[in-house]
Amino acid sequence: MTSLFPALTDGPAERSEKGVPPDEVRGKVALRFGERSLTYGELAGAAGAVAGQLRGAGRVAVWATPELETAVAVTGVLLAGAAAVPLNPKSGEKELAHIVSDSAPTLVLAAPGTELPAGLGHLTRLDVDVSAAAPAPGTQVADGDPALVVYTSGTTGPPKGAVLSRRALATTLDALADAWQWTQADVLVHGLPLFHVHGLVLGILGPLRRGGSVRHLGRFSTEGVARELNEGASMLFGVPTMYHRIAEALPDDPELAKALGRARLLVSGSAALPLHDHERIAAATGRRVVERYGMTETLMNTSVRADGEARAGTVGVPLPGVELRLVEEDGTPIAAYDGESVGEIQVRGPNLFTEYLNRPDATAAAFAADGWFRTGDMAVREPDGYVRIVGRKATDLIKSGGYKIGAGEIENALLEHPGVREAAVTGEPDADLGERIVAWIVPADPEAPPAAEELADHVARRLAPHKRPRVVHHLQALPRNDMGKILKRALVADA
Repeated sequence: MTSLFPALTDGPAERSEKGVPPDEVRGKVALRFGERSLTYGELAGAAGAVAGQLRGAGRVAVWATPELETAVAVTGVLLAGAAAVPLNPKSGEKELAHIVSDSAPTLVLAAPGTELPAGLGHLTRLDVDVSAAAPAPGTQVADGDPALVVYTSGTTGPPKGAVLSRRALATTLDALADAWQWTQADVLVHGLPLFHVHGLVLGILGPLRRGGSVRHLGRFSTEGVARELNEGASMLFGVPTMYHRIAEALPDDPELAKALGRARLLVSGSAALPLHDHERIAAATGRRVVERYGMTETLMNTSVRADGEARAGTVGVPLPGVELRLVEEDGTPIAAYDGESVGEIQVRGPNLFTEYLNRPDATAAAFAADGWFRTGDMAVREPDGYVRIVGRKATDLIKSGGYKIGAGEIENALLEHPGVREAAVTGEPDADLGERIVAWIVPADPEAPPAAEELADHVARRLAPHKRPRVVHHLQALPRNDMGKILKRALVADA
């Protein structure tokens, strides 16, 4: 197949054919993290050096800290024809142990000096030297070869590893280039984590595929956003929590408003951006935030186009190459685009994941007939084809701070606490996070229930900080139906 990164791997002749002088490509800044940066020439050398050390590797773990070494590591893995397994540095020991056991990487890549947890001690470690320089090996790869294994939380059980092919990455990034008129002239700024699709695939691999530049903030701040946009960045990627904080800051920060007004494109994803934040940002900056819709398993499915109407509350239209339909509970397609008929979104196309690693049962269950993937998201379609998501088919997937979080794994972690007899987890609206995690606890000792802070720390240690409950309710019993299933809607209604 053609390279995922033409600017890194095409020779001078190929670049000349595309009208790009070789020296201009090699000297252009590709990645910048704070004060540290790499040109395309330097990135090609550093990633080539990583790739040269991965001959014969299958899956390679990457300790995905928000720094230059992570971007070089993933690029090197892909140049080597291997598959990268991004690891969340904030994962709890139980979650990390599951991911490493399930994916069975041959080694782990990390920044020099980074302390890795004991759970990775059995893996061979390779430190990423961003100053190294070596040509990438001429590895033969096919479109369908795995590129990434990204772990995603479902509603029950431990995270599943979604295997994403090189074809899926290239397809979704090229479709976004069409929708957003994304070119090598664009400079993207974001402060997203690098262990999931939004921050890594869209935020790092996207600019590299286009031959553009990315400036990563390391940690999101409105000051950082304003600085980078004022210094020439043209695009901003964020999650609703980030845009909420921007909207809150705008009335007292005219420089932030001016900076956002200079951006060519403001993109929000990973959860719905509240209408109030849409309007506050538009009023202060004159710019509309556009939304897109995707999942780990599907990469990107729809987006508001740069040349289309930035309609708040919608996620736009299907991207090129993506088929999308709404279906009834029985799987019957909904033909009407009336803005009222609600159905589950199903998608089909080359952007889809290949399988859940080691889970043929879960893979089979995720697809309907003829290759349609069941997203579990409910939506309506407007007469002009715009898609508006209205909620989840199930009630157990919580979207908080840009993360999709399964209630089941939090419940399991809570039940490991000696002070908890029964546990249920739900989400409730939160102006900052989108949704906050709420735990409903039946204490083992009603006279001495565990404190909310203690339970939050307990979950954070086992899973990850963003999965900790923000609110804890103590109950005498959980409402259940005749089959013993917890009635979560009753919990929410009584809150």
